[in-house]
Amino acid sequence: MTEKTETTDLTSGVKGLVDAEITKVPRIFHFPSSTVSNNRPDYDISGLNLTVPIIDLGEVNNYEPSARNVVVSEIKDAIEKWGFFQVINHGVPLTVLEDIKEGVRKFHEDDPKVKNQYLPNGFKKSFVYNNHFDLYRSAPMNWKDSFTCFLAPDPLNPEEIPLACRSVVIEYTKHVMELGDLLFQLLSEALGLDSEFLKRMDCLKGLFMLCHYYPPCPQPDLTLGISQHTDSSFLTLLLQNQIGGLQVLHQDYWVDVPPVPGALVVNIGDFMQLITNEKFLSVRHRVRANRDGPRISIACFFSSSLSPNSTVYGPMKELLSDENPPKYKDITIPEYTAGYLANLFDYKPYLSNFRI
Repeated sequence: MTEKTETTDLTSGVKGLVDAEITKVPRIFHFPSSTVSNNRPDYDISGLNLTVPIIDLGEVNNYEPSARNVVVSEIKDAIEKWGFFQVINHGVPLTVLEDIKEGVRKFHEDDPKVKNQYLPNGFKKSFVYNNHFDLYRSAPMNWKDSFTCFLAPDPLNPEEIPLACRSVVIEYTKHVMELGDLLFQLLSEALGLDSEFLKRMDCLKGLFMLCHYYPPCPQPDLTLGISQHTDSSFLTLLLQNQIGGLQVLHQDYWVDVPPVPGALVVNIGDFMQLITNEKFLSVRHRVRANRDGPRISIACFFSSSLSPNSTVYGPMKELLSDENPPKYKDITIPEYTAGYLANLFDYKPYLSNFRI
C-alpha cells in the first residue's frame, strides 16, 4: 500500500496533498538541490545593490512634462538593468487588489467537485482550472495549483467564470487594461517613440490572467513553486499577496522580489525583447516553495491575438540601423506560443531559437 507521505494523487491538486496532511513532498516534485538552491556558493554578492526598482507612477499624469519624463527615465533604466520593476500609486484601488486576491483564494479553497468542473477536458473555455498543469510538461512538477482566464480580445462570457471570483475578475480586468494602456505609453516613450506606438502594434490587444495558489510546503528545500522561465508576453503585470517567493535572475544571482503593500510587479516578456531587438530584455524568474502559505499571485499577460491570422512580429525597423541590425526572425504569436509551451520549463530561453 502506498504510504500517505508519498502519495501522488492529484485529483484535488497540490492543495489536496496538503489537506491530506502529508509530511513529505512526493518524489514527483523533487528538484536537484543545485536547482533549488538560492545561488552558487562561490558567488560573492557583498557590496551589490540587489533591489528590484520601485517606481512611483503618481506623477505621470501631472501636467508638468518633466514629471512624466522622470518616470519614463526610471522605467527605461529599470528595464535595461533588470527587466523587472514594481509600481506604486498606479491607479488600481487597494480594495480591488484585495478583492481579487480573496476571490482567487476562495476559488482554490472551494470544494474539489466545484473546481473540477473547470478542468480543460479538451474543450475551449474562457476559464480553465489546472490542478496538475505541468504533469506531462515538466519533470519534476511545480508546487502549485492554477487557473487561467482568457479576457481579451474575445468578449468574456461572465457565466464561464466561477461565482467565487466572477465579479472580482471582471472588475480587476478593467483596471488592468487601463494600467496596461498607461504602461505601454511609457514604454513607447522610453524607446524614443510616440506614446501610442506599441498600442498600434496591438501589444495591448490580448490579455489573459494566470492565477496561482501555492499551498504551504512541508519540505520547501526539495521543490519549487514555479521553475525558472521567461514570459512569452509583451508585458506582464503581477499581483502577489504577503507571502514571498518570487525571484528574478540578476547578475547570475537569484534576487527576491518582496511583496510591497499595494504594489504591482511589472516585467518584460519575450515578444517585447524581440520587437525591441534586445533593447528591453525578458529575464528569467521563478518562485520558491515556502513553509508559509498559501501564496497567491495573479499574473496578467499582455499579448496580441492568438488567432491563426494574427500579425507577424519582428524587430521594429524604427530601432534598427547598420550598427544595430535585426537579431531575430519574424514570427507570429500563435507559432511562438505553441513552441514556448512545449518547452516551458527548459532552462534555455525559447526565444533563443529565433536568433538570426
